Amino acid sequence: MKNLVICSLVLLFISCSENKNMSHTETAQIVAESFFSKDKSILKKHTTPAGYSSLIMGLNAMPDSDKVIKVEILEEAIDGEIAWVKYKTSFDGKSGIFKLVKENDEWKVTSKGPREKGPF
Repeated sequence: MKNLVICSLVLLFISCSENKNMSHTETAQIVAESFFSKDKSILKKHTTPAGYSSLIMGLNAMPDSDKVIKVEILEEAIDGEIAWVKYKTSFDGKSGIFKLVKENDEWKVTSKGPREKGPF
């Protein structure tokens, strides 16, 4: 019985140590990479429902590509529970901007309003 309790505690500590909260820039990088690789499950995990539906519309219009996409973070700005990340990908060399919000202590990409202006 004692061994069972010790093993359970060890497994609990191991499983809890893997839950690392990512920064807004790490989240933006993962979302950009999963967008261009068309990995919908990762996109859904790191976006709000509004952000996911917005990205899926763009994803369906994008042609398939076998290229490995590299993402470079150009600028970032954070104001409390909202962050903005400007990035550039090797897919087309153009830059893009993600708006992120903090939801349940995790950063998630969301859609920005039609007239909403970011810091850059």
